[in-house]
Amino acid sequence: MSSLPLLSIAIWTPILFGALILAMGSDRNVGVVRGIALAGALISFLVTLPLYAGFDASSAAMQFTEKAVWVERFNIHYALGVDGIALWFVLLTAFITLIVVIAAWEVIEKNVGAYMASFLMLSGLMIGVFSATDALLFYIFFEATLIPMYIIIGVWGGPNRVYAAIKFFLYTLLGSLLMLLALIYLYNKSGGSFDLATWAKTPIPLAAQTLLFFAFFFAFAVKVPMWPVHTWLPDAHVEAPTGGSVVLAAIMLKLGAYGFLRFSLPITPDASHQLAGFMIALSLIAVIYIGFVALVQEDMKKLVAYSSIAHMGFVTLGFFMFNTTAVQGAIIQMISHGFVSGAMFLCIGVMYDRVHSRQISDYGGVVNTMPKFAAFFLLFAMANAGLPATSGFVGEFYVILGAVQFNFWIALLAATSLIMGAAYSLWMYKRVVFGEVANDNVAQLQDVNRREYWLLATMAAAVIWMGVYPKPFTDVTQASVDALLKHVAQSKVVPDVKLQPKPAVSGAAQ
Repeated sequence: MSSLPLLSIAIWTPILFGALILAMGSDRNVGVVRGIALAGALISFLVTLPLYAGFDASSAAMQFTEKAVWVERFNIHYALGVDGIALWFVLLTAFITLIVVIAAWEVIEKNVGAYMASFLMLSGLMIGVFSATDALLFYIFFEATLIPMYIIIGVWGGPNRVYAAIKFFLYTLLGSLLMLLALIYLYNKSGGSFDLATWAKTPIPLAAQTLLFFAFFFAFAVKVPMWPVHTWLPDAHVEAPTGGSVVLAAIMLKLGAYGFLRFSLPITPDASHQLAGFMIALSLIAVIYIGFVALVQEDMKKLVAYSSIAHMGFVTLGFFMFNTTAVQGAIIQMISHGFVSGAMFLCIGVMYDRVHSRQISDYGGVVNTMPKFAAFFLLFAMANAGLPATSGFVGEFYVILGAVQFNFWIALLAATSLIMGAAYSLWMYKRVVFGEVANDNVAQLQDVNRREYWLLATMAAAVIWMGVYPKPFTDVTQASVDALLKHVAQSKVVPDVKLQPKPAVSGAAQ
């Protein structure tokens, strides 16, 4: 394990590079600004690679830990560390940021410096969320991510960008304020500590656990987002620039799901078991109902946004069945969704840059003028539908397998998402890509350039690699998931009492 503070370097490198770009002022040196942004994103990504190379997959303990007193009076620490659950999200964040910086290379012409700086700072803050082991530090990073994304949507978004940005900010801020109250309660209950490991061991009465669970639920469910607090996401996606949609779908939604793993399950295990049926019901609504909503969308971005809600429903479903297969599948689904949804929004961005429309009806016959692009788009649409040998299949298969162990009928309902995913993904692809050239705009389209080709090829390689060989992902997460479930199975109300997960619907599979 490296003696270098790799996590701090990964967090603060993009933030400092972003600050440097802002300090440069105007966009007179656009080429230099882009070069600095690329350097910051690349260095941050390269720093995360030793985290994987030096990670001990057999251990569930936090690794690459850093700890320093921050506010001594209140026992607040600058404390960082990653386990098998957090590691891949740190790498994914740095990777997606690099992709977004390259994707914006020629497309963004207005306020280039501020655009690049916003994404770099957002990257550092999100890595901070995944790395923080002090609850107050987590909260600060978690809240701070709202600022650059609010700016990204509000400045570089579409016609209704201000409305979408304010809606995004208010929804997520409201839930987070309830989480702050929960943190203050736990600080006092634990004897004056913000250490997450200490909170996980602190006995808490069931009534208090239930209130804490709902405080965390409102913070994290909005971020995921779960039904019915999902309505901000389609608006934010539609109005955000391509890079904003990529980061929002690939990384920011994972902050909420990650919060369930770090706070809700280990700190309130009794309440988590008690309310598992409630969480499973909301997750199934997202998987099934939102799939039907996605099917009728005419805006490509809005369709993929709703598909993200459905796919994230699989994630929360897996968390609350309390078996290794389901939880590990949910984590893998989060990583896969980062690749697939990011790639889908990149593809929509490629078309939007040429036609300046996201309406499905404005396309048709794109394969005739953009054959290379059509091949990439097909792969990502198939992955979005959960095609075997793509990353989209692995996580969903694990979750359904875990659901069969928990309750057959829940597994059957969850499996309908595979049908719905194929329906809305391929129905969109057929209308946009196949057939005769629909209009003059499509007839004049130019196929992907070299930069776009290698961006999409990189995302395609990630999707296929994870689909064909998911072992690196499952190996890293295994020990941490086992340790989490072992902890969650132990009651914090009455010591030495083991909690048993109960099927949410009668007729559990034996």
